[in-house]
Amino acid sequence: MPLFRKPSLALIFTTLILLPFMALAASSNTSNVIDRSGTPKQHKEYDKYQNQRFNPLFDLGAWHGFLLPEQENNYAAFTGPMVIAEEYSLFIAEKLEELTLTDLTNNKNLDFSRAKISRTAKPGQLQQSFVFKQLTLELSLHFISSRTAIITTKITNHSNDKLALTLTWQGQLLSQWDDKNTVKQALPQWQRSLTANANGLTFHFSEVRNTWNIMTSKSAQYQISRSLPTKTTIKQKQHSYQSTATISIAKNSSTSIFSTQSYFHNQTEADAEQAFIKAALEKPQSKILATKQRWQQYLDKAMAVGKNSKRSPAQNKVAIKAIETLNGNWRSPAGKLTHAGVTPSVTARWFNGFWAWDSWKHAYAMAHFNADVAKENIRAMFAYQIQADDAIRPQDEGMIIDAIFYNQDKARGGDGGNWNERNTKPPLASWAVWEIYKATEDVSFIAEMLPKLQRYHQWWYRNRDHNQNGLVEYGATKHRYHNDKQGNITFKVRYITKPSKAGFDLSACQSADEHWYHCSGIALYQSIIASSDYDDIDIGAQHGSAWESGMDNAARFGFINTEQLTAYAKQYYQGDVKQARKDWQVLFYPNTNDAGDLLGFSINQESVELNTYLAHEKTLLANMAELLQQNKLAASYRQAAKTLAKRINQCFFDEDSGFFYDRSFTVTYQKGKKKTEQADNMACTGKLLTARGRGPEGWSPLWANIADVEKAERVKNIMLKSSEFNTTIPLGTAALSNPAYDADIYWRGRVWLDQLYFGLIALDNYGYHQEAKTLAEKLFNNAEGLSENGAIRENYNPETGAVQGATNFSWSAAHLLMLYREFLAE
Repeated sequence: MPLFRKPSLALIFTTLILLPFMALAASSNTSNVIDRSGTPKQHKEYDKYQNQRFNPLFDLGAWHGFLLPEQENNYAAFTGPMVIAEEYSLFIAEKLEELTLTDLTNNKNLDFSRAKISRTAKPGQLQQSFVFKQLTLELSLHFISSRTAIITTKITNHSNDKLALTLTWQGQLLSQWDDKNTVKQALPQWQRSLTANANGLTFHFSEVRNTWNIMTSKSAQYQISRSLPTKTTIKQKQHSYQSTATISIAKNSSTSIFSTQSYFHNQTEADAEQAFIKAALEKPQSKILATKQRWQQYLDKAMAVGKNSKRSPAQNKVAIKAIETLNGNWRSPAGKLTHAGVTPSVTARWFNGFWAWDSWKHAYAMAHFNADVAKENIRAMFAYQIQADDAIRPQDEGMIIDAIFYNQDKARGGDGGNWNERNTKPPLASWAVWEIYKATEDVSFIAEMLPKLQRYHQWWYRNRDHNQNGLVEYGATKHRYHNDKQGNITFKVRYITKPSKAGFDLSACQSADEHWYHCSGIALYQSIIASSDYDDIDIGAQHGSAWESGMDNAARFGFINTEQLTAYAKQYYQGDVKQARKDWQVLFYPNTNDAGDLLGFSINQESVELNTYLAHEKTLLANMAELLQQNKLAASYRQAAKTLAKRINQCFFDEDSGFFYDRSFTVTYQKGKKKTEQADNMACTGKLLTARGRGPEGWSPLWANIADVEKAERVKNIMLKSSEFNTTIPLGTAALSNPAYDADIYWRGRVWLDQLYFGLIALDNYGYHQEAKTLAEKLFNNAEGLSENGAIRENYNPETGAVQGATNFSWSAAHLLMLYREFLAE
């Protein structure tokens, strides 16, 4: 994006949130911006998108979080907690430390339901208060380290007599795993036990390595420690406990008791934290004050731009919600995550790791209020930048892998299932690094990152430019899911009736169930594709290539379902599905080095937005080089950026339809070797993929401010058409006219806020300020729950505005904060 923002788009958000947020606009109170209440009854409390149903408070990179009680029988407890069992978020209790107060004068328990009750979630804290005539109980929870939260129990005696109380804490682990199974049924080998000491207790969890559900070490544990001695009774079979202590409070005075709750993945973490816990319980107020000050700094920094602008309290609430979401998904180093970072969503089942382009977006937004974590998130991904001497993929030297988790995959000696080296992600790292510099003016960070960014930039041209013409393709790495041990590409094809006179031989393929054949080899794959008479085909490299773009199942990568393909055939080929399928077939080409060694695979299309990102990155690398007084390098990058921008306008714009598209190219293989190839460093090879419809890649040259003015106007016209992208929630991931469009398909219809944000900037860059304002108003007026206290969502239905996908989604929060800072600042 441009280095300097024009102030005109400040107009966009000065009114757009006022209407939808009228209910909130009367106050800028930061309380209950996100609904933190909930009563977990099972470990997996999933909604239809496999999100945990509630939104716990997490902070400081901790791996456990808490809720406020929503039901009377859970008062005086912070419900949960949720813990992240290395890679999966699971509730372990309905309530783990519920307090009962017994007045020893009359030997009667206080009924909290009869008190004046307040339950409040604020940025970085949870609070409860229960006001009786004779006393007030106040509970507050703050995180004080990456492993520990502290709970303050303050009791104020309003009477003129000394008050004697028995405090009883009790809790129990959940016995239900999910909607269908108990813990014993789901995990019969998983053992849980309790031990106690004079000042607390520990819940012990045995080792379980269930790849897609829960992963714990043999010394995983949850620890409660208190500032006063207690007597504890344990019921092992019920996984429950009860702890008691007696105190007295002088008349018209108060006392505070403190307890800590800590989650540890292993004994090493637990041992390292014990001295800290002891010190915190001795001097808790300093730790709590530090947390409060830290959060005030977050808010002050994030909302500092344009203090004189006419932001409404409602607009401020959206920003606060975004800050809470990003910080809530912050994870501290653990396992193979050697640096802190931000996950996509702590409540979504699969999202407790770091992804590359997610991380770039998170870091860009967090640079302005939590710069240390923004930097660490960049470092977390670059810690696994492939080196030339890498034992598995030295051919990918310089690449940043797609996703890293607590556990590496089996190829790296781990047992995780989510670690992914099949692809990288779009090159927005320099965009994030430069934003961090603009926010911090930390030249040393640029000096640290520039060589690494250069190696990543160079990797694209070495490993993803099949015909070496300077226009790059998405692709897939050399990987067990993409090729066999000999380096031949692998795939599977389905024939309900095996072809009798095919021009190829399936005898070398392995038969499988349901008429599937497992095959390998570029030549065979191209022959099968050419025949187009198969019933289905699946190729791992296609998934890897689409993942590499970040647009996992976008139409431009050949993804279309059977019903849509049939409709497409009727519209364009008189119902001939075989002929229609050819428009949606993708080819893959092996990329090799000079010695003929396999580097990976390219999909047979040069991507408009990938090359746009790389052109923009060249400009940013030039800025960094200039900052470090490497003027010759800067000049080289700047000239290359201009040349590539010219080619993007030349090669990816369709004059007939007025939009930017990917461009396909063809290479023929015989017996695994290239027969013909077109390559010209100035020519535009192949053809534009207009048949697969329009998507947000088409406005990427406008986002980077490199589109010719007349081309930008034509793209703008399509963006604003109600029959294309101007839907109830605008700028979705496929135009309504796209043959593969569906309002509920991940990247073929749903609205992602990153692509919407890029689209608004694209319009603004070319002077279409009012048009951008109108689209932004539609988002904020029509997006379900955005004006209320629900979680920020992964994406939205373009036609209805309904929420979709993951809850508490970081990159949506990041882009909302970008809108707040960049479009509301005067």
